[in-house]
Amino acid sequence: MTTVGAADAAMPSLFEAAAYCLAADTPDTKVAATAAVAAAFQRNEVAIPEDAPPPEPIGMPGRPPRPRLVHPRDLPHRGLGSSEGMAAFLHAIAHIEFNAIDLAWDAVYRFRGLPRQYYADWVGVAADEARHFTLLRTRLREFGHDYGYFEAHNGLWEMAQKTAHDGLARMALVPRVLEARGLDVTPGMIAKLRQHGDEATVGILEVILREEVAHVAAGSRWYRWFCEREGVDPRARFRELLAEYAGGVLRGPFNIPARTAAGFDSDELAILEAGL
Repeated sequence: MTTVGAADAAMPSLFEAAAYCLAADTPDTKVAATAAVAAAFQRNEVAIPEDAPPPEPIGMPGRPPRPRLVHPRDLPHRGLGSSEGMAAFLHAIAHIEFNAIDLAWDAVYRFRGLPRQYYADWVGVAADEARHFTLLRTRLREFGHDYGYFEAHNGLWEMAQKTAHDGLARMALVPRVLEARGLDVTPGMIAKLRQHGDEATVGILEVILREEVAHVAAGSRWYRWFCEREGVDPRARFRELLAEYAGGVLRGPFNIPARTAAGFDSDELAILEAGL
């Protein structure tokens, strides 16, 4: 990729830049590349070509050799009452945020010919997720570990692969299902951490929760945009996609205020609470 922001270089393509960020294979390089591209995009130094070729298939984005990826059922359950348990908890959340960087960049790279605001939203999400990851990684290091020490799973990227063919499905299932799950569970995490007196981690999760509402809202906005473009009913299609891809996965309680702020309407919330 042409160096982003180089004064003597041609303006790089956003799709080249997104591919560069996706291919970055260490936490430091992925975070740095994300920050650089997001800043260049803000300065209008990244072009969005109207005639870009179709995206290349991506089996896996760039990843460090660790963490070792295992099936979710093979991950050990640890409580928050020990330093090791807290480190494992922080690692699990950091892994989600690290994956979320790639999910945002893939939403940019994968789907072409869309309004500039679509790309602006997901570039901004990528930058937020990189910042969230950095906050969590810094806190994890305070417990004597770094990202990669514990095992993790690959469920988030697997959903990206399943929806690579369809922007509508991607918006429905990644921001509005996987990321929205964080809106439901994070308040409970915050309450438990407060019981353990860990206000430092609480502060990080409060920032993430607040900003994830905006990320899910972007998913809601663009999901409805795709539905309108394709002439489909968003509520009926959401129900179909949940049944096809997420049957039996979503269980309450749901964070109704946060989901409402993130663009879920009363009918969609009723669908969720009815168990699809």
